[in-house]
Amino acid sequence: MREERLISSQLVAGDEAEVSLRPQRLEDYIGQKRVKENLSIFISAARERGNSMDHVLLSGPPGLGKTTLATIIANEMGKTIRKTSGPAIERPGDLAAILSNLEAGEVLFIDEIHRLNRSVEEIMYPAMEDFTIDIVIGKGPAARTLCLDLPPFTLIGATTRPGLLSSPLRDRFGINERLDFYEEEDLSQIIIRSASILGIKVDRSGAQEIARRSRGTPRVANRLLRRVSDFALVKGDGSISYEMAGLALGKLEIDQYGLDNVDRMILQAIIVKFGGGPVGLETLAAAVSEENDTITDVYEPYLLKLGFIQKTPRGRIATEHAYRHLGYTMPGSSFKAPGLFD
Repeated sequence: MREERLISSQLVAGDEAEVSLRPQRLEDYIGQKRVKENLSIFISAARERGNSMDHVLLSGPPGLGKTTLATIIANEMGKTIRKTSGPAIERPGDLAAILSNLEAGEVLFIDEIHRLNRSVEEIMYPAMEDFTIDIVIGKGPAARTLCLDLPPFTLIGATTRPGLLSSPLRDRFGINERLDFYEEEDLSQIIIRSASILGIKVDRSGAQEIARRSRGTPRVANRLLRRVSDFALVKGDGSISYEMAGLALGKLEIDQYGLDNVDRMILQAIIVKFGGGPVGLETLAAAVSEENDTITDVYEPYLLKLGFIQKTPRGRIATEHAYRHLGYTMPGSSFKAPGLFD
Protein backbone atom coordinates (compact mmCIF):
# COMPACT_ATOMS: atom_id res chain seq x y z
CA MET A 1 0.00 0.00 0.00
CA ARG A 2 1.42 3.37 -1.00
CA GLU A 3 2.34 5.88 1.72
CA GLU A 4 0.00 8.80 2.19
CA ARG A 5 1.05 11.64 -0.11
CA LEU A 6 1.94 14.98 1.37
CA ILE A 7 0.16 16.73 -1.49
CA SER A 8 -2.84 14.42 -1.58
CA SER A 9 -6.11 16.33 -1.83
CA GLN A 10 -7.76 13.61 0.26
CA LEU A 11 -7.83 13.81 4.04
CA VAL A 12 -4.81 12.05 5.56
CA ALA A 13 -3.53 11.44 9.06
CA GLY A 14 -2.56 14.70 10.71
CA ASP A 15 -5.22 16.76 8.96
CA GLU A 16 -7.30 17.02 12.13
CA ALA A 17 -5.97 20.56 12.62
CA GLU A 18 -7.61 21.53 9.33
CA VAL A 19 -11.01 21.66 11.05
CA SER A 20 -9.88 24.61 13.19
CA LEU A 21 -8.79 26.47 10.04
CA ARG A 22 -12.13 26.22 8.27
CA PRO A 23 -14.06 29.50 8.04
CA GLN A 24 -17.53 29.52 9.58
CA ARG A 25 -19.05 32.42 7.64
CA LEU A 26 -19.31 33.18 3.94
CA GLU A 27 -17.50 36.51 4.34
CA ASP A 28 -14.43 34.68 5.70
CA TYR A 29 -14.38 32.13 2.87
CA ILE A 30 -11.56 32.96 0.46
CA GLY A 31 -11.78 32.17 -3.25
CA GLN A 32 -14.54 30.65 -5.42
CA LYS A 33 -15.94 34.15 -6.03
CA ARG A 34 -18.72 33.09 -8.40
CA VAL A 35 -19.92 30.30 -6.11
CA LYS A 36 -19.83 32.60 -3.07
CA GLU A 37 -21.86 35.31 -4.81
CA ASN A 38 -24.49 32.83 -5.98
CA LEU A 39 -24.82 31.13 -2.60
CA SER A 40 -25.05 34.51 -0.85
CA ILE A 41 -28.06 35.38 -3.00
CA PHE A 42 -29.73 31.99 -2.51
CA ILE A 43 -29.22 32.11 1.26
CA SER A 44 -30.55 35.67 1.53
CA ALA A 45 -33.60 34.80 -0.57
CA ALA A 46 -34.38 31.75 1.55
CA ARG A 47 -34.11 33.79 4.74
CA GLU A 48 -36.35 36.50 3.29
CA ARG A 49 -39.00 33.91 2.43
CA GLY A 50 -38.61 32.17 5.76
CA ASN A 51 -38.23 28.83 3.96
CA SER A 52 -35.60 26.16 3.82
CA MET A 53 -32.98 26.66 1.15
CA ASP A 54 -33.27 24.56 -2.01
CA HIS A 55 -31.23 21.36 -2.11
CA VAL A 56 -27.60 22.03 -3.09
CA LEU A 57 -25.17 19.90 -5.08
CA LEU A 58 -21.49 20.84 -4.70
CA SER A 59 -19.07 19.17 -7.10
CA GLY A 60 -15.37 19.39 -7.83
CA PRO A 61 -12.05 17.72 -7.00
CA PRO A 62 -11.38 16.82 -3.35
CA GLY A 63 -9.92 19.37 -0.95
CA LEU A 64 -11.53 22.48 -2.46
CA GLY A 65 -13.93 23.24 0.40
CA LYS A 66 -17.22 21.45 -0.27
CA THR A 67 -17.64 20.35 3.35
CA THR A 68 -16.66 23.82 4.55
CA LEU A 69 -19.27 25.44 2.29
CA ALA A 70 -21.94 23.06 3.57
CA THR A 71 -21.16 24.09 7.15
CA ILE A 72 -21.18 27.76 6.17
CA ILE A 73 -24.59 27.42 4.51
CA ALA A 74 -26.00 25.90 7.69
CA ASN A 75 -24.43 28.66 9.81
CA GLU A 76 -25.74 31.41 7.53
CA MET A 77 -29.23 29.89 7.69
CA GLY A 78 -28.95 29.66 11.49
CA LYS A 79 -29.55 25.91 11.41
CA THR A 80 -27.67 22.83 12.59
CA ILE A 81 -26.01 20.46 10.16
CA ARG A 82 -25.89 16.68 10.22
CA LYS A 83 -23.07 15.04 8.29
CA THR A 84 -22.77 11.59 6.77
CA SER A 85 -21.42 10.01 3.58
CA GLY A 86 -22.79 7.92 0.76
CA PRO A 87 -20.90 4.72 1.64
CA ALA A 88 -22.00 4.99 5.29
CA ILE A 89 -25.70 4.72 4.36
CA GLU A 90 -25.90 1.04 3.47
CA ARG A 91 -29.63 0.31 3.75
CA PRO A 92 -32.85 2.26 3.12
CA GLY A 93 -33.59 1.97 6.83
CA ASP A 94 -30.41 3.86 7.66
CA LEU A 95 -31.50 6.82 5.54
CA ALA A 96 -35.07 6.66 6.85
CA ALA A 97 -33.73 6.89 10.42
CA ILE A 98 -31.60 9.93 9.56
CA LEU A 99 -34.40 11.73 7.71
CA SER A 100 -37.08 11.04 10.33
CA ASN A 101 -34.88 12.61 13.02
CA LEU A 102 -34.34 15.88 11.16
CA GLU A 103 -35.93 19.03 12.51
CA ALA A 104 -37.50 21.78 10.40
CA GLY A 105 -34.92 23.71 8.41
CA GLU A 106 -32.00 21.47 9.33
CA VAL A 107 -29.22 20.77 6.83
CA LEU A 108 -28.28 17.21 5.92
CA PHE A 109 -24.85 16.91 4.31
CA ILE A 110 -24.00 13.74 2.38
CA ASP A 111 -20.41 13.54 1.20
CA GLU A 112 -19.57 11.40 -1.85
CA ILE A 113 -23.27 11.25 -2.63
CA HIS A 114 -22.58 9.53 -5.95
CA ARG A 115 -21.73 6.39 -3.93
CA LEU A 116 -25.23 6.00 -2.52
CA ASN A 117 -26.74 2.56 -2.96
CA ARG A 118 -29.49 2.63 -5.61
CA SER A 119 -32.10 1.25 -3.22
CA VAL A 120 -31.18 4.03 -0.77
CA GLU A 121 -31.27 6.60 -3.55
CA GLU A 122 -34.87 5.73 -4.40
CA ILE A 123 -35.91 6.59 -0.83
CA MET A 124 -34.29 9.98 -1.36
CA TYR A 125 -36.50 10.99 -4.31
CA PRO A 126 -39.80 11.61 -2.46
CA ALA A 127 -37.88 12.92 0.57
CA MET A 128 -36.27 15.66 -1.53
CA GLU A 129 -39.31 16.47 -3.63
CA ASP A 130 -42.33 16.03 -1.33
CA PHE A 131 -40.68 15.72 2.11
CA THR A 132 -42.13 12.25 2.61
CA ILE A 133 -40.65 8.77 2.91
CA ASP A 134 -42.31 5.44 2.29
CA ILE A 135 -41.46 2.70 4.77
CA VAL A 136 -42.39 -0.94 4.10
CA ILE A 137 -43.56 -2.74 7.25
CA GLY A 138 -43.66 -6.51 7.31
CA LYS A 139 -42.89 -9.04 4.59
CA GLY A 140 -44.76 -11.02 2.01
CA PRO A 141 -48.56 -10.71 1.63
CA ALA A 142 -48.82 -8.95 5.00
CA ALA A 143 -46.43 -6.18 4.03
CA ARG A 144 -47.81 -2.67 3.92
CA THR A 145 -46.42 0.76 3.13
CA LEU A 146 -46.39 3.56 5.67
CA CYS A 147 -45.95 7.12 4.40
CA LEU A 148 -44.25 9.48 6.85
CA ASP A 149 -44.20 13.24 6.49
CA LEU A 150 -40.86 14.97 6.98
CA PRO A 151 -40.22 18.55 8.06
CA PRO A 152 -38.74 20.76 5.32
CA PHE A 153 -34.96 20.35 5.22
CA THR A 154 -32.03 21.18 2.96
CA LEU A 155 -29.95 18.39 1.49
CA ILE A 156 -26.40 19.32 0.51
CA GLY A 157 -24.65 16.69 -1.54
CA ALA A 158 -20.94 16.74 -2.32
CA THR A 159 -19.33 14.73 -5.08
CA THR A 160 -16.01 14.47 -6.84
CA ARG A 161 -17.64 12.64 -9.76
CA PRO A 162 -20.93 14.32 -10.71
CA GLY A 163 -21.15 12.23 -13.87
CA LEU A 164 -21.86 9.16 -11.73
CA LEU A 165 -25.02 10.68 -10.24
CA SER A 166 -28.21 9.33 -11.74
CA SER A 167 -30.33 11.84 -13.64
CA PRO A 168 -33.36 11.53 -11.28
CA LEU A 169 -31.18 12.40 -8.27
CA ARG A 170 -29.23 15.17 -9.98
CA ASP A 171 -32.41 16.81 -11.28
CA ARG A 172 -33.82 17.13 -7.77
CA PHE A 173 -31.11 19.56 -6.71
CA GLY A 174 -32.31 23.12 -7.20
CA ILE A 175 -28.80 24.56 -6.85
CA ASN A 176 -25.82 23.03 -8.63
CA GLU A 177 -22.41 24.62 -8.08
CA ARG A 178 -19.00 23.39 -9.20
CA LEU A 179 -15.83 24.36 -7.33
CA ASP A 180 -12.70 24.93 -9.41
CA PHE A 181 -9.02 24.86 -8.51
CA TYR A 182 -7.94 28.03 -6.67
CA GLU A 183 -5.82 30.84 -8.03
CA GLU A 184 -2.39 31.35 -6.45
CA GLU A 185 -3.38 34.73 -4.99
CA ASP A 186 -6.37 33.19 -3.20
CA LEU A 187 -4.20 30.37 -1.88
CA SER A 188 -1.67 32.92 -0.61
CA GLN A 189 -4.42 34.64 1.38
CA ILE A 190 -5.55 31.28 2.77
CA ILE A 191 -2.00 30.43 3.83
CA ILE A 192 -1.54 33.82 5.53
CA ARG A 193 -4.88 33.40 7.34
CA SER A 194 -4.02 29.84 8.44
CA ALA A 195 -0.56 30.91 9.59
CA SER A 196 -2.08 33.60 11.81
CA ILE A 197 -4.42 31.04 13.39
CA LEU A 198 -1.62 28.50 13.93
CA GLY A 199 0.86 31.10 15.17
CA ILE A 200 3.28 30.59 12.27
CA LYS A 201 5.34 33.49 10.93
CA VAL A 202 5.23 33.70 7.14
CA ASP A 203 5.97 36.61 4.84
CA ARG A 204 4.09 37.25 1.62
CA SER A 205 6.80 35.83 -0.66
CA GLY A 206 6.94 32.64 1.43
CA ALA A 207 3.17 32.27 1.27
CA GLN A 208 3.22 32.79 -2.49
CA GLU A 209 5.87 30.11 -2.98
CA ILE A 210 3.85 27.60 -0.95
CA ALA A 211 0.71 28.59 -2.86
CA ARG A 212 2.47 28.06 -6.19
CA ARG A 213 3.16 24.43 -5.30
CA SER A 214 -0.19 23.67 -3.62
CA ARG A 215 -1.93 22.25 -6.71
CA GLY A 216 -4.69 24.86 -6.50
CA THR A 217 -6.05 23.14 -3.38
CA PRO A 218 -6.49 24.75 0.08
CA ARG A 219 -6.16 21.41 1.88
CA VAL A 220 -2.75 20.87 0.29
CA ALA A 221 -1.74 24.47 1.01
CA ASN A 222 -2.51 24.13 4.72
CA ARG A 223 -0.66 20.83 4.92
CA LEU A 224 2.41 22.23 3.16
CA LEU A 225 2.34 25.25 5.46
CA ARG A 226 2.67 22.99 8.50
CA ARG A 227 5.49 20.96 6.97
CA VAL A 228 7.42 24.02 5.81
CA SER A 229 7.03 25.53 9.28
CA ASP A 230 8.77 22.42 10.66
CA PHE A 231 11.76 23.10 8.42
CA ALA A 232 11.71 26.78 9.35
CA LEU A 233 11.75 25.91 13.04
CA VAL A 234 14.68 23.49 12.78
CA LYS A 235 16.70 24.97 9.91
CA GLY A 236 15.95 28.67 10.47
CA ASP A 237 14.50 31.12 12.94
CA GLY A 238 10.94 29.79 12.71
CA SER A 239 9.72 32.25 10.09
CA ILE A 240 8.89 31.22 6.52
CA SER A 241 10.52 33.27 3.78
CA TYR A 242 10.69 32.63 0.05
CA GLU A 243 14.10 30.99 0.46
CA MET A 244 12.96 28.80 3.36
CA ALA A 245 9.81 27.72 1.51
CA GLY A 246 11.87 26.81 -1.56
CA LEU A 247 14.38 24.87 0.56
CA ALA A 248 11.73 22.91 2.43
CA LEU A 249 9.63 22.07 -0.63
CA GLY A 250 12.76 21.05 -2.53
CA LYS A 251 13.67 18.64 0.29
CA LEU A 252 10.11 17.29 0.11
CA GLU A 253 10.61 16.79 -3.67
CA ILE A 254 7.62 18.92 -4.57
CA ASP A 255 8.54 20.75 -7.75
CA GLN A 256 7.53 24.19 -9.02
CA TYR A 257 4.26 22.84 -10.42
CA GLY A 258 3.32 21.05 -7.21
CA LEU A 259 4.06 17.59 -8.62
CA ASP A 260 5.49 14.91 -6.36
CA ASN A 261 7.09 11.54 -7.07
CA VAL A 262 3.75 9.85 -7.74
CA ASP A 263 2.75 12.41 -10.37
CA ARG A 264 6.15 12.15 -12.03
CA MET A 265 5.97 8.36 -11.92
CA ILE A 266 2.65 8.46 -13.81
CA LEU A 267 4.09 10.79 -16.44
CA GLN A 268 7.27 8.74 -16.74
CA ALA A 269 5.24 5.55 -17.13
CA ILE A 270 3.35 7.07 -20.05
CA ILE A 271 6.50 8.47 -21.65
CA VAL A 272 9.02 5.68 -21.00
CA LYS A 273 6.99 2.49 -20.72
CA PHE A 274 4.33 3.31 -23.28
CA GLY A 275 6.15 5.59 -25.69
CA GLY A 276 4.14 8.66 -24.75
CA GLY A 277 0.80 6.91 -25.12
CA PRO A 278 -1.96 6.37 -25.78
CA VAL A 279 -2.31 4.02 -22.82
CA GLY A 280 -5.54 2.73 -21.27
CA LEU A 281 -6.57 3.52 -17.72
CA GLU A 282 -6.33 -0.06 -16.43
CA THR A 283 -2.90 -0.55 -17.97
CA LEU A 284 -1.62 2.74 -16.55
CA ALA A 285 -3.06 1.97 -13.10
CA ALA A 286 -1.37 -1.43 -13.09
CA ALA A 287 1.94 0.11 -14.18
CA VAL A 288 2.02 2.51 -11.23
CA SER A 289 0.29 0.15 -8.74
CA GLU A 290 -2.75 2.37 -8.16
CA GLU A 291 -6.50 1.86 -8.31
CA ASN A 292 -8.38 3.04 -11.39
CA ASP A 293 -10.55 5.40 -9.35
CA THR A 294 -7.50 6.88 -7.62
CA ILE A 295 -5.96 7.71 -10.99
CA THR A 296 -9.14 9.38 -12.30
CA ASP A 297 -10.16 11.16 -9.07
CA VAL A 298 -6.87 12.18 -7.47
CA TYR A 299 -4.07 12.41 -10.03
CA GLU A 300 -5.59 13.11 -13.42
CA PRO A 301 -7.59 16.30 -12.70
CA TYR A 302 -4.50 18.32 -11.83
CA LEU A 303 -2.32 16.81 -14.57
CA LEU A 304 -5.06 17.60 -17.07
CA LYS A 305 -5.35 21.14 -15.72
CA LEU A 306 -1.62 21.69 -16.21
CA GLY A 307 -1.78 20.25 -19.71
CA PHE A 308 0.68 17.43 -18.97
CA ILE A 309 -1.64 14.71 -20.26
CA GLN A 310 -4.53 14.43 -22.66
CA LYS A 311 -7.41 11.97 -22.57
CA THR A 312 -8.35 10.48 -25.92
CA PRO A 313 -10.73 7.66 -26.93
CA ARG A 314 -7.68 5.38 -27.11
CA GLY A 315 -6.21 6.36 -23.73
CA ARG A 316 -3.90 8.85 -22.02
CA ILE A 317 -1.21 10.72 -23.93
CA ALA A 318 1.73 12.69 -22.51
CA THR A 319 1.98 16.18 -23.98
CA GLU A 320 5.10 18.02 -25.09
CA HIS A 321 4.78 20.07 -21.89
CA ALA A 322 5.21 16.87 -19.84
CA TYR A 323 8.26 15.83 -21.88
CA ARG A 324 9.86 19.21 -21.30
CA HIS A 325 9.09 19.29 -17.60
CA LEU A 326 10.62 15.87 -16.97
CA GLY A 327 13.64 16.56 -19.17
CA TYR A 328 12.80 14.15 -21.97
CA THR A 329 13.00 14.86 -25.68
CA MET A 330 9.69 14.41 -27.40
CA PRO A 331 9.89 12.35 -30.61
CA GLY A 332 10.26 14.75 -33.51
CA SER A 333 11.51 17.57 -31.26
CA SER A 334 15.07 18.77 -30.70
CA PHE A 335 14.20 20.46 -27.39
CA LYS A 336 16.00 19.20 -24.30
CA ALA A 337 14.77 20.53 -20.95
CA PRO A 338 16.90 21.09 -17.85
CA GLY A 339 16.42 18.99 -14.73
CA LEU A 340 13.44 19.44 -12.44
CA PHE A 341 15.24 21.30 -9.70
CA ASP A 342 17.84 23.21 -11.79
